[in-house]
Amino acid sequence: MIKLAVTAALAAIALPTCISALGLDQAAVAAGLTYFGTATDNPELTDIPYVTQLNNTADFGQITPGNSQKWDATEPSQGTFSFTEGDVIADLAEANGQYLRCHTLVWYNQLPSWVTSGTWTNATLIAAMQNHITTVVSHYKGRCLHWDVVNEALNDDGTYRTNIFYTTIGEAYIPLAFAAAAAADPSAKLFYNDYNLEYGSTKAASARAIVQLVQASGAKIDGVGFQGHFVVGTVPSQASLVSVLQSFTALGVEVAYTEADVRILLPTTATTLAQQSSDFQALVGSCVAVDGCVGFTIWDWTDKYSWVPSTFTGYGAALPWDEDLVKKPAYDGLLVGLGASVSTTTTATTASSTASGVTVTATATATTTTTAAHWGQCGGSGWTGATVCASGYTCTYVNAWYSQCL
Repeated sequence: MIKLAVTAALAAIALPTCISALGLDQAAVAAGLTYFGTATDNPELTDIPYVTQLNNTADFGQITPGNSQKWDATEPSQGTFSFTEGDVIADLAEANGQYLRCHTLVWYNQLPSWVTSGTWTNATLIAAMQNHITTVVSHYKGRCLHWDVVNEALNDDGTYRTNIFYTTIGEAYIPLAFAAAAAADPSAKLFYNDYNLEYGSTKAASARAIVQLVQASGAKIDGVGFQGHFVVGTVPSQASLVSVLQSFTALGVEVAYTEADVRILLPTTATTLAQQSSDFQALVGSCVAVDGCVGFTIWDWTDKYSWVPSTFTGYGAALPWDEDLVKKPAYDGLLVGLGASVSTTTTATTASSTASGVTVTATATATTTTTAAHWGQCGGSGWTGATVCASGYTCTYVNAWYSQCL
């Protein structure tokens, strides 16, 4: 950057903008993934600026309906099905040429009361579950790249979660659900989906046991979804994430990050936004590094519609775009994790007057290109903060939020 010794007021400063030749989905595909995508939900689809970005296939090659395919939405009373809202999102994805990840068939939550309060036997609940799966999957046959067949069947300690299906049917409800989904749409890839698998804990071991349970039953299971919900600074190292993902692909199934977000204790700071960027970089970078990790989905794309503030008191800012639909440092972290180059350009214009009335105007422009090989944070904001860059790199101003080692 050129600094001018002039003596009057600053006339104009254009803060740096980060530019990549590729959007998130384009970078993901270039890196060997099938898609980069986002969840969405029906109430948001009246927000025209929101929908304009949702339709941006450079960033989003896949869409997941957040709620409109769940049991309470699709079969609110036994035998009566409704697909109106789910169809809206399926039609939107189809019109845009985006993949559809369908979500979710069997989950302990968002069940209508006729399921949770019913008087069931093993046989009658199996029949109701199979009918639900068959009807919903058949309706969307040929449109879903993936189905999250069973969602969150495990407690954090790796034991089975107590729910109406487990207490009535036992663990057999899981392979039965996968078998019903496979029969209804043989072309869809079928996933088990859960959170906190990323740490490689007992819960991850139990999820691998679910894969083996379904496989041993003779039913089809194609993948495991890692939801990827984190608090900033708690994401494991990329190497650790790679190891956990590979422990699943070793079983012959695909993996994907299906609901990723990284929440921050509010208010945000330059430090937490920079850490969030690093966290997203590690997450998506681990997927790129693993043969068999097929995609990465964020749980909506803007903080304006994040589920986090209403669920985790005091937390928010979990997504790569802020509430005003402006990209945050996390967007660039994702690009770098996907192996894309990010160009940052700074232009500053200053004006000053001398005692004789002469006006001096100068413009300085600096452009740098960063790649994953030398991405990093160096603390503070602007030109301040302790330098913690590797040898050969300098802590360099990027924008009002964060700096990079360049």
